[in-house]
Amino acid sequence: MAEGGDAATVAHEAGNAVQETPKAEPEKAAAPAEPAPPAEPAEPTVRTIVLTGHGGYDKLSVQQKPQPKAGKGEVLVRVKAAGLNFSELMVRQGLHDRMTKPPVVLGMEAAGVIEELGEDVSGLEVGQNVICLAQTGMWREIVAVPATNVFIMPEEMSYEEGAAIPLSYLTAYFMLFDFGNLRPGKSLLVHIAAGGVGWAATQLAKTVDNVTIFGTASASKHDAIKENGVDHPIDYRTRDYAEEIKNISPKGVDVVLDPLGGADTSKGLQLLRPMGKIVTYGSANMVKGENRNLMKMAKTLWQSTSVSPVSLVKTNKAIAGFQLAHLTGEIELVRSAFQDILNMYKDGKIKPRIDSVWAFEQVAEAMQQMNERRNIGKVILSPEKEPTKPAEGDAAPTSPLKKKKPSLFRRLSKRASRSKDEGEKKDEVKNAKKESPIKQEEQEKADDNKATNGHVQQTPEDEKIEDEAAENVEEKLEEGKEKAEDVIQQTEEKVDEAVKEEAPTEPAAQEEKKDEAPAEEPEKIEVAVENPAETDDAKAAAADVVPDDKPVENEEKADGDASQEAN
Repeated sequence: MAEGGDAATVAHEAGNAVQETPKAEPEKAAAPAEPAPPAEPAEPTVRTIVLTGHGGYDKLSVQQKPQPKAGKGEVLVRVKAAGLNFSELMVRQGLHDRMTKPPVVLGMEAAGVIEELGEDVSGLEVGQNVICLAQTGMWREIVAVPATNVFIMPEEMSYEEGAAIPLSYLTAYFMLFDFGNLRPGKSLLVHIAAGGVGWAATQLAKTVDNVTIFGTASASKHDAIKENGVDHPIDYRTRDYAEEIKNISPKGVDVVLDPLGGADTSKGLQLLRPMGKIVTYGSANMVKGENRNLMKMAKTLWQSTSVSPVSLVKTNKAIAGFQLAHLTGEIELVRSAFQDILNMYKDGKIKPRIDSVWAFEQVAEAMQQMNERRNIGKVILSPEKEPTKPAEGDAAPTSPLKKKKPSLFRRLSKRASRSKDEGEKKDEVKNAKKESPIKQEEQEKADDNKATNGHVQQTPEDEKIEDEAAENVEEKLEEGKEKAEDVIQQTEEKVDEAVKEEAPTEPAAQEEKKDEAPAEEPEKIEVAVENPAETDDAKAAAADVVPDDKPVENEEKADGDASQEAN
């Protein structure tokens, strides 16, 4: 019984143990991954020409920038063409007074198609071809422009013409008709007559009856500017334009448009007739080469005229200054003038000339075209034009980062070395002429004899000539030897005096220097004898005996005395 009870008890406890053992829970199915939030659409970008710093052509680059949005009172325009002006060249070099700290987007004029209208914009529609005017920022594929600065293009006008008109023709318009008060029978001087403003000023002046126009340009552009309306083209590179004008019109001219500055402003003022006016609108004389030239800037500013009101009263002349960028806030004045210009275009009285159209990526080449005065008319940038390879022979713009300008010390050293080499070559040629005119004649005869007989036939006359030549050479050698010895002796005396003055307390050192010098004399004399016309070797002999601590001024004095004696 006990055993049976025990067995039952064990079985009961075992059953309880089985019940108490935790059962393995079935694996739960993996929870489904939460869907990722929808990616925000990438912000649209547009190709943009960015000025990254002041300097050379390498400071311009095409970058992707966020697309602008049309704000209140603004219009979003897709640019088809943008104008390039001389002011942008000056801004790049850091010369323009309308300075904006880089990085910045340049461009003051463009033509394109309206893509979007902002709030409170009326009188314009999406899809219209328009001309845009702004302080800066036009060199983009898409621009946001105040509606007040947008003008509807005439149907017959191209995008390139639309981009070529605003800056050039508005500038010329205000200078001629507001400041210049140009009237029938007057005369006008237009500088850079083949440029954008010069081209526009010539056409606008011709809308006034009987106006005589003098225009400066290189000779290769004279046919073009004459066809545009210039009566008297003058090549400023080969002639003095002031003298040329005075020869034709002794009293001068009534209006001068001056984009040059410096000395040319003074000349223009002198060219004015009584009641004449000069209008300055730039300082192109400051711009020379790819980078800013401080010497050119200083020279232009130094030569700039300074005129007192009293002198103007005495001469009955006027000076005015103009820059369209500073007419901000005068939008009604600008709109009225621009509408007159568009009406002249519709009537066929004016038509801009397009010099060339460049892709955005070739903005450096476009600037170089203008900087080197190779353009006739307006230079245009296009975001839709594909870059083209430069034609053979065309110089690509250089970058100061790719070709670093050597330091002043290295340039001077190179120049000195080159001068020395040229001097040695000249001396060699000179000596050869002194010593060998007869040898050259003899060689020519020998060559002729070899061509005929195969060997040189020596004649009694030839022997006589050779004997005379030998005597002449010996005389020259003796003269050269005597001069070289005199130079060395006098140089040593100067050196000894300098050493005594510099170091009177060191007689031992002086004696040592004196003892060393004679040991080198034979060698130096021998060199001088080999080339009697060369005195630099005599100087070198003197240099060998100059103490290391001798003042530079004494050394220069000794060399100068030696040169004078040799001469």
